[in-house]
Amino acid sequence: MKTIILGSLLTLMAAVMVCTAEETKTLKVGDTAPKVEGKDQNNKAWKLDDRAGKKNVLLYFYPKDNTPGCTKEACGLRDRIETLKKEDVEVVGVSFDNGESHQKFIADQHLNFTLLQDTDGKIADAFNARSPGKNTARRVSFLIGKDGKIKHITDTPKADVHLEEMKDAVAKLGAK
Repeated sequence: MKTIILGSLLTLMAAVMVCTAEETKTLKVGDTAPKVEGKDQNNKAWKLDDRAGKKNVLLYFYPKDNTPGCTKEACGLRDRIETLKKEDVEVVGVSFDNGESHQKFIADQHLNFTLLQDTDGKIADAFNARSPGKNTARRVSFLIGKDGKIKHITDTPKADVHLEEMKDAVAKLGAK
C-alpha cells in the first residue's frame, strides 16, 4: 500500500515539474511569439494575433508606470515613434499596472502608443517576463515580426540598452 501511494506521489510530482518547466520556457529569437491578448489603457481588447501579417510589434515589458527607468524607456520610444511607424512597428508596453495608472502615465509623459494592463501577470508569464518572486514585470523587450516570429529580444534592466538594441533590430527589419 505504502509503495503504491509513494509511486503515485512521485508520478504526480514529476508531472508537476514537467508542466512548470513548460510554463516557464525561455523564448528565443526565431520562436513563434505566444498568442496573447489583454486590455489596453482604455479597457479596449487587444490581441497580438490581430497584427499578424500587418504589423511588426515591439512588445516591451516594464516594472511600473511613472518610475525613473520606465519613464526614460517610454519617452525614448515616444520620441522614436515616427521612425518605428515607417518600419511598420507598433509599440506596445506591458506592466502589471491597471488602466487608470496607464492613463495617468500616458497623460504625464505624452505617450503615443498602447499600454496593456497585465494585472494578473498572464501576458508577462506567457513571455517569461515576470520578475522572480514579484508581481511586476522585468524590463524585457520583444521585437515580433509580421510573421509572428520573435526577431530580437533585449533582456536587461537598463532602459538605454533597450532603446539602442531595438533601434538596431528595427533597422535590420527594413534591410531584409
